[in-house]
Amino acid sequence: MSATDLFHWTDEFSINIQEVDEQHKVLVDLLNQLHTAIREHHGTATSRQILDRLAEYTRTHFLLEESLMRMTHYPGFEIHKQQHEDLIAQVRALQHKLDHENAAITFELLHFLKNWLVQHINDSDRRFGMHFQKAGLGQYSAWSQEVEQTMQKKKWWWKFW
Repeated sequence: MSATDLFHWTDEFSINIQEVDEQHKVLVDLLNQLHTAIREHHGTATSRQILDRLAEYTRTHFLLEESLMRMTHYPGFEIHKQQHEDLIAQVRALQHKLDHENAAITFELLHFLKNWLVQHINDSDRRFGMHFQKAGLGQYSAWSQEVEQTMQKKKWWWKFW
């Protein structure tokens, strides 16, 4: 973490599902990398590569969250999934502008992404985190080798798909 980072992760952002929190930290790191690339004028190609990694990792992260929501029968699933789809559509539109309209990755874009992530974690993801705990899965909130082995042995996940 640097004093010039755009987003400083603190435990206040934790939703108490370890894997989700770890992925949130990766998203924050990618945002900070993009911020550094723009601030230090690393060039459009470098910024675009980081943005593409951020977009791809975001899709991966959303798949994890949505899988956990389906498994726990989260009542807010449809709204939460729509928020994910809306962000992905916005990022795809931005990527199109970068490719076809000579648009640039700007600080305004970074602040939009940061604000979206902060709001989404503090509101939507936090609500899901509480549901996850209430669903009696708090024991799985700290992902471990033991949890992984137990899940593989029981293959309990298949019945939720």
